[in-house]
This record gives sequence, C-alpha cells and structure tokens, in this order.
Amino acid sequence: MKELIDRLESEKILSREEFKTLFTCADEYLFERARFTAQKIYGKSIYMRGLIEFTNYCKNDCLYCGLRAGNNKADRYRLSKEQILDCCKTGHSLGFRTFVLQGGEDFYYTDDLLAEIVSEIRAGYPDCAITLSIGERGYDSYERLRKAGADRYLLRHETANDEHYASLHPAVMSPVNRKQCLYNLKELGYQIGCGFMVGSPNQTFDHLVDDLLFIKELKPHMVGIGPFIPHSDTPFRDKPSGDLNLTLNLLAILRLMQPNLLLPATTALGTLDPSGRELGVLAGANVVMPNLSPVNVRKKYLLYDNKICTGDEAAECVACMSMRIKNTGYEIVVARGDWIG
Repeated sequence: MKELIDRLESEKILSREEFKTLFTCADEYLFERARFTAQKIYGKSIYMRGLIEFTNYCKNDCLYCGLRAGNNKADRYRLSKEQILDCCKTGHSLGFRTFVLQGGEDFYYTDDLLAEIVSEIRAGYPDCAITLSIGERGYDSYERLRKAGADRYLLRHETANDEHYASLHPAVMSPVNRKQCLYNLKELGYQIGCGFMVGSPNQTFDHLVDDLLFIKELKPHMVGIGPFIPHSDTPFRDKPSGDLNLTLNLLAILRLMQPNLLLPATTALGTLDPSGRELGVLAGANVVMPNLSPVNVRKKYLLYDNKICTGDEAAECVACMSMRIKNTGYEIVVARGDWIG
C-alpha cells in the first residue's frame, strides 16, 4: 500500500483499479502523506468560512435533498438583504474573512437583487472574499455577479457519471449542463469548487473513480465532499448513510492528487461522527465552515437529518470550532484563505 500511496503523491494519478484499492485503505500512512502535502503549501492553518444560508426555497426536486421542491413539510424562509448584511457584520467582528452565501435555486433572488447584495458586501468588507453557492444559472448571470464582486463559486457536480446522476435527480436536470456551469465559472475568473456525496444511493466505486477523473480534468480550486446522510422527507429516507472511513480516504486521495486544493472538513462529517471534522483535518482538509445564519432559521435549512450546530450562536460556533481544531495541532487563522497556485 505504501508504494501505491507514494506513486499517487509523485504522479498524481493511478489506474482505476489502483484508486479502488486505496478506497479501502486502512493504512495511517495515507493520512500522514496527505497532512504532509497540505502543510507544505498551507502550513497548519485552517481557513474559516462564514456560511450564510439565506434561502431554503429550491425549484429543483433532487431525490436526496431536504430542500427539494416536493417536500411540502419544509418550513420555508428567505433572508432580506438587510439580514444578510447583518450576518456579515457579525461574522467580520468574529474574524471571518470569507462569506459564503448559500441557498437553494430560488429565483426570487434575481440577478438585480443578488448583484446589489454582493456589491454592498464588497463595499462594506473590502478585505473579505465573497463566495456564492446558489446552483445553476446562465453565463450572463455568473458574469454579472462576478463583476459585482463575487470571488468564488461552489457548485457540487454531485456525480460525474451520467447514469448515476439520473438516478439522483429529476429528468429535467442535466449532468452536461451542471458541468458546463463549472467550466463557465472558471472561464469567468471565479475560484471554483465542485464536489460530491460519498455513499449516495446507487453509487459504486467506479462512480467515485469517475468523480476523481473529472476533478483531475476540471482542476477546481476547492472540492467539497461529505458522506450522504438521508433526510426523512425524501424518497431516500431509508437509505444508509455514507461511510466515514471511505470519505476520509477520499479526502486524503484528493489532497495527494491536487496538493493545492482547498478541502473542507464538512458539517456532514461532524454529523456522522462527533469527531468527524477533526478527522477530516487529519486526513488533509484545511477549511471549516461555521454557520453565520440567524439561529431562528438554522433548523429550517436541513439538507439531511440531524445536522449539527443548528442551535448555536455564531460566537459559540467559532469558539467551539477553534478549540476543536487546536486539539488536532492546527489553528484557525483570520484570513481570506485564498487558493495558493
């Protein structure tokens, strides 16, 4: 196994069968090399992003997601521009230098409104990065938001395999369009993030290899992966959660494949295991994303069941996260945390 890990570190690619062998690797050496690789570029700094979940409306009906349009039990909400700016104000005072505006595909937020929000954040916090995670939009929309001041865009591709994609999404959604959005965003100069769920229904190891090869081709700046966790109000309510060890191995593999990546230790990891985010950092992750959303809406933004930290004030989240990260030998830093090329 050591030889395989060393070859991935040096060559940044393996055969399909070799990748699958590493998926079940139980050798701590994989994580040691991932940590070493991350530290060569980013040191022991963990970057903190302030997550603002500003709408839980979504026009899509993805089978795995608690925000799906067909979930009539969801308690819907939208944050006003003023509420979003209040979140930024609180976050900046707590040391956040990246704000992530995340929501379902909710076209109540027109290009005009979103550009206005982004422009005001940019004017008020010139030392901060602005990340958007609002799904599939047109090229002109992405261009306008980029000109308004957005720096980064997160759009999980969910799965690079077309057949698997069709089993997770309604027929009106296209894997070709999803990938094209990522290429459009990259062309427009965004730092881009893609990603996928680990252990989603019908997923095979071959699908995961497809994901790795797509990421190798796309060369994103960030990759967000986390274990699939079912939501009780979706068609996948009875499906098993993704595997923690497989998720950690994939984080380490991604770190060795693309050493410069910004890799989050996701909330889903922490939901699956109380030490999940710390284990993510020890597998090569270097980003955490505490929640800046108003406490009264957090329980309404549930992509999956049992999501952690829905009742904590932002200051509590930061203090808890800082202590947890410090216990791993790393430290949260006050910085934009840009990709280092």
